[in-house]
Amino acid sequence: MSKKILRAALSTAILLPAAALCAAAPAAAPLNVGFVYISPIGDAGWTMQHDLARKEMEKALGAKISTKFVENVPEGADSERVIRDLAQQGSKLVITTSFGYMNPTLKVAKQFPDVKFIHLTGYKTAANVANTNARFYEGRYLAGVLAGKMSKTHTAGYVAAFPIPEVLQGVNAFARGMRSVDPKAEVKVIWVNSWFDPGKERDAAITLLGQGADVVTHHTDSTAVVQAAEEKGKYAIAYHSDMKKYAPKAQLGAVTHHWGAYYTQAAQAVIAGTWKPGSVWGGIKDGMVKLEGINGAVPAEVRKFLAAREKELVSGALTPFAGPLKDNEGKVRLDKGTLGDEALNKMDYFVEGVVGKVGNK
Repeated sequence: MSKKILRAALSTAILLPAAALCAAAPAAAPLNVGFVYISPIGDAGWTMQHDLARKEMEKALGAKISTKFVENVPEGADSERVIRDLAQQGSKLVITTSFGYMNPTLKVAKQFPDVKFIHLTGYKTAANVANTNARFYEGRYLAGVLAGKMSKTHTAGYVAAFPIPEVLQGVNAFARGMRSVDPKAEVKVIWVNSWFDPGKERDAAITLLGQGADVVTHHTDSTAVVQAAEEKGKYAIAYHSDMKKYAPKAQLGAVTHHWGAYYTQAAQAVIAGTWKPGSVWGGIKDGMVKLEGINGAVPAEVRKFLAAREKELVSGALTPFAGPLKDNEGKVRLDKGTLGDEALNKMDYFVEGVVGKVGNK
């Protein structure tokens, strides 16, 4: 064998094991992400929007992540157990998607300091717990404008879950949007004390329609309210997701929520080791909230008007809670300026134009 051939053979013999070692090197393990859902996923509503976001994150990050979810988890002790199970099973990012999961999330987070948690839509954070919310009230204001333009009875009905600031922001923004184009407008509210109870939601919607509302909307998770409006030949504005397939004639539009980009960025940060706790509160300009699914029956001039108001919201020229602001008992809540985030997160009253008392007290 010539020296040249021998050198080549030795070189190959040295290189082959190195190449084999490189090929055998294990790929980085995927980030396990767990989700806790308040209601069944279904094909419309709050939980469906979060599950769509989960799938969007999977598509964007591919083999870098793996996900699991538990649906229809009641707030309270059950949620604490499910959150703990996900952390024990290896989830390094746990996303809990209901207001009442806040304290259970914080409790479990203390026990798993190496796991990152994201809670929606409360207000508390911790060393390994981030808080995320959306400015749903911006979409609600636009929906109120749409309702005000389309209502003939000057009355809207609102099926509401619980009297917490997030829900009150929505009711009040809707009323202010409606009254911005119809000073005579009234918004009647019925509390159902549940995020997801189609029977109660339907009964409340039927009651409101019987009280003169010709537009109904909801801060609950099912399609019952828009279906009731369809049945009665009235209008509805859907919430969480586009529900026009359930109410093709009734749905004027839908205030929808979009979490995919945020979840993807959060997972990327955990993978990169750059994740930090804190609070995120995104609105229309951030793509977290939209008014979409506009009915073909809405006149072109109304669509144009809505588009102009949306641009003003995005630019900051229009804010739903600018002074003067009075509650529905005549008390001045803000003389001038606009409500800041701290005041919004403590909202515990109805504004002018809303009929009734908070929590039906």
